[in-house]
Amino acid sequence: MFNVYDTPLSSRMILGTSQYPSPAILAEAVKAARVDIVTVSLRRESGASLAGQKFWQMIRDLNVKVLPNTAGCHTAKEAITTAHMAREVFNTNWIKLEVIGEEDTLQPDVFGLVEAAQVLCEEGFNVFPYCTEDLIVAGKLLDAGCKVLMPWGAPIGSGRGLNNPYGLRTLRAHFPDVPLVIDAGIGLPSHAAAAMELGYDMVLLNTAVAKSGDPVVMAKAFADAVDAGRAAFAADPIEMRDMASPSTPVMGKAYLA
Repeated sequence: MFNVYDTPLSSRMILGTSQYPSPAILAEAVKAARVDIVTVSLRRESGASLAGQKFWQMIRDLNVKVLPNTAGCHTAKEAITTAHMAREVFNTNWIKLEVIGEEDTLQPDVFGLVEAAQVLCEEGFNVFPYCTEDLIVAGKLLDAGCKVLMPWGAPIGSGRGLNNPYGLRTLRAHFPDVPLVIDAGIGLPSHAAAAMELGYDMVLLNTAVAKSGDPVVMAKAFADAVDAGRAAFAADPIEMRDMASPSTPVMGKAYLA
């Protein structure tokens, strides 16, 4: 168990809820992933048909905590407005804050991100900011009131894994007591395990599960990989060496005369 915004969690994985082949497969994948938290995008309009209400009911039936996001927002103002709407719709102060600055890579606009985080933290939101691994940006987000950081591993949906292990390792070392979540770019269970082996507290993924050939099996594979990576980190792995180190002692070795 560990805490995020004073909420105890047993799982170190967060699962997104978009792009699945069907609601039934989504529900099974969430169960297979053994997650405590799922991300959801705000339905900006329900209309007369109440579109999206069945989806929201299904999410509630899964008995998991909801982390609404501001996906698709390109300005601080738009993200703040979306966060207000999400708090009303989903009845939670939690918000995954995204302010996108570049269309091809979906890289965060870190200036708008810090601006929006400052406002939302002052308004009582528990902000989970989608950011880069930049130390200065991370510090400013913490100063704004964020108690969690969510640096990207690679561009959203790219499946590239951890593009900058050095930067991510440096971020972990620089903020040893801050919960850090790898958000975006994870494509394989081995990527998730690698993130946990670096000492990260959680991973968030969506596309790698939802768009796989078998989302339910893939969800379980990721859950197992996250557990394995965390266990490996806790076991204090050996350091890499430039030279070989024999595992069999040479003392007492027999020599031919």
